[in-house]
Amino acid sequence: MARLDELLARNLGISKSAVARLLDEGRVSRAGGEALRDRRADIAAAGTGAEAPVVLVDGDRVPLFESALILQHKPAGVITALRDARHPTAFALLEGAPLASLLRPVGRLDLDTTGLLLWTTEGALIQRLTHPKRRVPRTYQAALASPFAAPPATGLTLDDGHRPEVEDLAEISRGSAHPALAIPDATAALATITIIGGAYHEVRRIFAALGSHVLGLCRVRYGPFELPRDLPAGGWRALSVPAPSSA
Repeated sequence: MARLDELLARNLGISKSAVARLLDEGRVSRAGGEALRDRRADIAAAGTGAEAPVVLVDGDRVPLFESALILQHKPAGVITALRDARHPTAFALLEGAPLASLLRPVGRLDLDTTGLLLWTTEGALIQRLTHPKRRVPRTYQAALASPFAAPPATGLTLDDGHRPEVEDLAEISRGSAHPALAIPDATAALATITIIGGAYHEVRRIFAALGSHVLGLCRVRYGPFELPRDLPAGGWRALSVPAPSSA
């Protein structure tokens, strides 16, 4: 249970003092028309992906979410940031998302990489999905300029000494490629790769070390979350926030 004024402040992106004025002026009501004035009233809110209680603010429906988790199909040409002076941002594409002003990205995708990008209001979830000790796998599909060599049996070492942990690496057919993967005309091979971790440009550097060059790159899975094949570039979906793990 959460207080009405706290939920309204979170979901409207305004201060609690501004919420107090709305309540005092009778501008907040239940769907049935009953005015809500008690700012301390307990409300059973929900996380995104669940049915949230709805109130009316100046006649407009406002679902009351306590937490949010958004899966976005990040297109190329936008950066993972809340704001930027040089490039458009993935955050700007989340207009209308629950608790949008409180959303923060779970990791990052670079400017030219497309695919699955998670946003949430829950700091503990971000920590759970990004901390190296959690060993959360990320799966990408890549369009390559040439076929890649097999990694050494002893493991791969990049030019800066980093040793990536590759769980899976295989060629794939065009028919099995995700629709979100851009496949330029110069593409000579397609691959899927699953890594543990996410160092700077790690997937691109892995394929460079294997004698190839990435022309297109798309993240299709992050831990238990998979990019829907029918989600268009720039689109997003609200998911249920997973319960905290005991691990």
